[in-house]
Amino acid sequence: MTADHGIDIKEAFQRAQKGHNNKAQLVASLSRYDELEDKTLFHEEFVHYLKYAMIVYKREPSVENVMEFVVRFATSFLSPPKMEEGEEEEEEEEEDDAEDDHPFLSFLFNFLLESHKASSHAVRFRACQLINKLLGSMAENAQIDDDLFDRIHQAMLVRVADKFPNVRIQAALAMTRLQQPKDPDCPTINAYMLILENDANAEVRRAVLSCIAMSPRTLPKVLKRTRDIKESVRKLAYQVLAEKVHIKALTIAQRVGLLQQGLHDTSESVREVVCSRLLPAWLLRLDGNVTELLHRLDVENCAQTALDTLQAVFKGAPTDELLHHGVPLDHRKLVPVDSLSCENVLYWRALCEFIKAKGDDGEELLEQVLPDAASYANYLYGYLKAVPLLSEEQRADFNQLELVMTKEFISQQLIHLIGCLDTNEEGGRKRVLAVLQEMLALPQTPPSLVSLLTEKLLTLIPDDSRRIQTVAEIISDVREPIMEATQPVDQNVSRRQQVQLAQVKVRILEAKQTLEDSIAAQDFSRAAELKDSIAELENQRNQILQEMTASSQPDDKEIRAEKNDPETLQRCLIMCAELLKQMSIKTRIGPTMSALMSSLVLPSIANSHPAVRNMAVVCLGTCTLHSKELARTHMVLLLQIAQLDEVKIRISALRSIIDLLLLFGFQLLSEPPGAHTAPQTQSPERLEGDATSAEDKGGAPEDTAQSILVMLSDFLDSEVVDLRTETAEGLAKLMYTGRMSSAKMLSRLVLLWYNPVTEDDTRLRHCLGVFFQLYARKSRVHQEVVEEGFLPTVRTLMNAPATSPLAEVDINNVVELLVELTRPSALIKPSTNTEEECVHDYLAVRMCGEMLKDPTAPEVRLYAKTLSNLELSRGDTVRKDLLTLLQQLVQVVKDRVCLRALEKMVHQLVDATEQAELLCASALQPLDVNADEAAADDQSKATKRAKRGPRKASTAKAGRKASRRQESSEESDGENVPESVPVARLSRRAKTAALEKTKLDLNTLINKEPNVS
Repeated sequence: MTADHGIDIKEAFQRAQKGHNNKAQLVASLSRYDELEDKTLFHEEFVHYLKYAMIVYKREPSVENVMEFVVRFATSFLSPPKMEEGEEEEEEEEEDDAEDDHPFLSFLFNFLLESHKASSHAVRFRACQLINKLLGSMAENAQIDDDLFDRIHQAMLVRVADKFPNVRIQAALAMTRLQQPKDPDCPTINAYMLILENDANAEVRRAVLSCIAMSPRTLPKVLKRTRDIKESVRKLAYQVLAEKVHIKALTIAQRVGLLQQGLHDTSESVREVVCSRLLPAWLLRLDGNVTELLHRLDVENCAQTALDTLQAVFKGAPTDELLHHGVPLDHRKLVPVDSLSCENVLYWRALCEFIKAKGDDGEELLEQVLPDAASYANYLYGYLKAVPLLSEEQRADFNQLELVMTKEFISQQLIHLIGCLDTNEEGGRKRVLAVLQEMLALPQTPPSLVSLLTEKLLTLIPDDSRRIQTVAEIISDVREPIMEATQPVDQNVSRRQQVQLAQVKVRILEAKQTLEDSIAAQDFSRAAELKDSIAELENQRNQILQEMTASSQPDDKEIRAEKNDPETLQRCLIMCAELLKQMSIKTRIGPTMSALMSSLVLPSIANSHPAVRNMAVVCLGTCTLHSKELARTHMVLLLQIAQLDEVKIRISALRSIIDLLLLFGFQLLSEPPGAHTAPQTQSPERLEGDATSAEDKGGAPEDTAQSILVMLSDFLDSEVVDLRTETAEGLAKLMYTGRMSSAKMLSRLVLLWYNPVTEDDTRLRHCLGVFFQLYARKSRVHQEVVEEGFLPTVRTLMNAPATSPLAEVDINNVVELLVELTRPSALIKPSTNTEEECVHDYLAVRMCGEMLKDPTAPEVRLYAKTLSNLELSRGDTVRKDLLTLLQQLVQVVKDRVCLRALEKMVHQLVDATEQAELLCASALQPLDVNADEAAADDQSKATKRAKRGPRKASTAKAGRKASRRQESSEESDGENVPESVPVARLSRRAKTAALEKTKLDLNTLINKEPNVS
């Protein structure tokens, strides 16, 4: 059929394929549609030519142009949206009814809804695509019939569960305008949330993320996609949150989680989106107030996340804005004490650290925001002395406790700022050191600041000997402070002195009376004697008075009294632990440290207070790292603590044991006490057999090594999650560094990783997941350990009772992991010799031997399936031995599935051998093209089998992965094409020629059929 004043439908479709044609003109050329009385023929012909485009699944430009033309034409019958608001309601309703009842649009929707159930995935894809584009092209205030709405809704709900990802993508996009966020039972929202949780295709999840409406129900699902396995999904999730979600709609925990994960994401593009999209969007909604943003993050409980956020904000902000916003500095370049808050002091610290990191370029800026070292030291000293130390009764008052915690947080940030000071000037550095030493010695300094103060103090002292001497003096002042000893007045002595004084006074009075009588009687000799006696009595009286005066004023003596309360001991141990941590590992234990060990650390291990014992164990473990003799002496003590004390202290002891074994190896237990210390750097080959060699020699030290392994093995079964995780991490470190090599222990770690009990232990799963890949790829020796633990792991899973959590583990998944870990091509430095025997060769022989033991065992089918996934070497010896074993298995195995797998493996090995012989023969003979063509027919079958054999034997797993990648690339949506790898630039003529060759032209298909008139 031909329009009266336009072109016919066939020509319109042909022109629509060309991208340069104006779609509006093509639509106008068919505008005579409304003048037709019978529109049925037009509908049939239009759909006839549309079907040619709908059977093409690939996103060809010509087909996409046709789809765009169809949408433009179908929506051209809708009136454009009205910009004026004064329209009468009756006129609007009439226009809407006209839109709803337009025959062509209704006919097209009906056709597409009938086509969505087609068996061809291409037709389903194009039908959903057209519905999506039609709904998206309608005006915002457009309305459709309720019945049509329900039909579209039901059809798209079916298609979002389609087998093909592209169909699901278009169906999900088509339901964008069908959402009802206020309806708690909206089927579209429910389908979207189900897709976000369960769809395996990343592009489908991205499509749903881009169109899902934000509501309290959908927000948690979108937040969860920020932890998606695919980088593109995580990136889009952050973009959606930045554009659609207000910061006030998120809880503090959600804000902190988003920033913490986003700023530390493994993908650079995701981190860039957080810095360039999410943070600016939040700041825009807070009027650019960075301090208000910090207040929304609760910086007291997430200081590091807040610092990372500020660093990201500073990178994109101009310098002037950084200096004039956020920090209210006075003329001293200090924040007034009354104005200090958690937010502005953290901003001050982050700004100073950001400028300090610029090096010489930031010196001038740093001088504008920080004073000299001496002034800042006085400022810090004044604030720290004002921090109160609460008693137990005061701590019960939540308001006072909260106030003190805020002051302690501000103090921590002020102490951190010491690292930004210019301490090159001697006077300023001495003043800072003096303030730090005095604050550490003050008993009212909060315990939470002791570690940080000690760290900053040791940073300013470069020499280890001076560090040890300084900290030892502070510990001595804290534990044995100088006190004035006052002796109380003895009341008995005072009473005795008063009695003696009274007696002397009476005797003096009596002597004076007698003297007067003697003078009156003119007995001068007697008077002279009495006068001498009176003088003696007066001297005696004066002496007694002096003694009474001295006794009434007690003597004040300065003495040192040792304090052993838990707070003091913990404070001293914290300083000692920080000192040992800052010391160089090469620094030996001298007399001062030995004295601290004997007087402070070792006695505190027996203390009744758990916090004191824990810090003592940390100090002991750190100190033993500096001395092999000390480590050998106290290893037994650490082992006892790791098994008997509280959980936290056991974990500290376990960490110390692992560190000692990592540094010295298991040979620490086998060497005699006077043995010379081995060099710190040893080759991995020498370290491989540390644990096994200790077991082979026998004797008491070897028993200790064996007991350590038994203890660690028992800890893996512990119900205490932290202890189990710490043990697994320690064993992974020991095995990766080569300090121990145990297939049994590796099997335990694999089973622990797969055990459903550890499903919620994120740290354990992440640690072991990284360890397995790094360990197996490091060397072939490690792959041999994995191969040795293959059969024990499978036996444990197969024999697990029904009540065991291991019964739920997918054995096929475990086997696939172990096969991948032992694949020769997975090594960081794979062997270039293809004839060399590889680990998979030995694994194949082991599995064949296991199947020959019991051909009827249930695991035989698993082994037979695994054989085809192995990457075997090309050595003749191994292939012949393996072929012999397989031929024996074929004779004894009765299971049909196993038998087919084994026969297939036999054919692959035979074909590979024949191919090798053919290649060898062809290499020895001269090239003859005619002879090759003559023999092509005879050798075609053998050649096909030869090509198939090695590929299945060596790269079966890789082949499946490649096919999956290819399928994924074919199924991926063209709208989400990843960035291409840069290649050499072609000329324009070459580009045009290549493009013309790859273009699809629908004209050839259209012209095959006669025109429908």
